[in-house]
Amino acid sequence: MNRRHRGFTLLELLVVVAIMALASAGVAFALRDTSQTLLERDAARLAALLESARAQSRASGMAVRWRPTAEGFHFDGIPGGALPERWLGNDTATRADALLVLGPEPIIGRQAVLLQSVSQPAQQLLVATDGVRPFTVVAPPAR
Repeated sequence: MNRRHRGFTLLELLVVVAIMALASAGVAFALRDTSQTLLERDAARLAALLESARAQSRASGMAVRWRPTAEGFHFDGIPGGALPERWLGNDTATRADALLVLGPEPIIGRQAVLLQSVSQPAQQLLVATDGVRPFTVVAPPAR
C-alpha cells in the first residue's frame, strides 16, 4: 500500500487560482492612474470650496471672486487663510484667465472652470454650476 501520489488535487488548484486572482486584483487597483485620481480629488475639493465661498458671500453680503494663480488659486473678498488656496498636487492646472463670481445673490449666472492634468493634458474635468444648484464635477463636453 505504499503508492506514490503524483499531481495536485482539484482543491489545491482552486486555492492557487483564487490566490492569484486576488493578487492580480490588488495589483490592478494599485496601478490606477494617479494623475487622474489626483485630478478627481482636486475637482471635488474645488467644488466644495466654491460652495463654501458662495455661502460666505451670501452671509456677508459681499461679492467673492475665485481666480487661478501661479501657485494655485485665490478667493477675493474672503479674509486670507479662511479657505485653502493651493491644489493638492502639482499636476493640476486651469486657464489663467478663468474667473468665477460667487455672489452675494442667491442665484448666480451659469459658471464653470476646466481643470486639466499638467502631465497628461487629455485628462480634464469641469467644475460647473447652472447658477441655482451647487457646483458639481462633470466630464467636459466632447469637442
